[in-house]
Amino acid sequence: MRAHLEAFMRYLQDEKRLSHSTLGSYERDLEGFLAFAAEQGLQGPGDIQKHHVSRYMLGLKQQGRANATVIRHAVSIRSFFHYLLRERIVGHDPTLELDTPKPVRKLPTILSVGDVERLLSAPEATAGGIRDKAMLELLYATGIRVSELVALDLPDVNISLGFIRCGGAAGRERVVPMGAVACEALTAYADSVRGRLLRGGDAENALFLNQLGTRMTRQGFWKIVKKYAAEAGITLDITPHTLRHSFAAHLLENGADLRSVQEMLGHADISTTQVYAQVAKTRIKDVYNGAHPRAKVK
Repeated sequence: MRAHLEAFMRYLQDEKRLSHSTLGSYERDLEGFLAFAAEQGLQGPGDIQKHHVSRYMLGLKQQGRANATVIRHAVSIRSFFHYLLRERIVGHDPTLELDTPKPVRKLPTILSVGDVERLLSAPEATAGGIRDKAMLELLYATGIRVSELVALDLPDVNISLGFIRCGGAAGRERVVPMGAVACEALTAYADSVRGRLLRGGDAENALFLNQLGTRMTRQGFWKIVKKYAAEAGITLDITPHTLRHSFAAHLLENGADLRSVQEMLGHADISTTQVYAQVAKTRIKDVYNGAHPRAKVK
């Protein structure tokens, strides 16, 4: 069955053009399922029946896996069999009418404007601090993903016109505006710091560099965010993605239309963006209940 999995992974990469991290999730999920199938004595994908898939999903639940994890495994297995059926490798789909947990959409963690201000003001005027501030300001100004942030090259940024160009999920390139404060922070980094960090080599075109002169990594920036969150006294458990969430919610709170926010975030489906509208409505209601003198019955 390994050969079928490898062919499916090539299909996801070449035709679906999924991101590296998504491909990794599919492969891990399916390797676990196929190992289970082998333990059941099943020789090929055509031997797998609905009760085998159901038993595997039940095992995940009994292991205490989160609903989101179980749902992700179900999606991976279902996609695999859709592919096998399309290629006529199997004659039936054992995932039809498969019972899976209903997804519970958890509202994203959003920072208040005050928390964002404290976080972005935390870096000091050292070489590292100037770089860190430029990265934080740019992330909040554009709402791009951290993977897109660290992948930026010098030609992707136009400070004079105030925009960046980035390649999002499935290779969908987009142009995102950035504000004056982010432009100032980037200018300070580009003029006084980046040249000192640069060592040449493969990272010569990278916008953001680490102390070794190589391209900043997602893990490296994750540590930077954690450091400044602690220094700013932010008690929420935040990640770089929290600034993306905050960017979207703050735009909608201040009157931005959903379609524009969708385009800036690079969401293929507007339903993904709508969760931020729900957050904005919840926050507005909380403000009303806390501030209006007749919001509550005495």
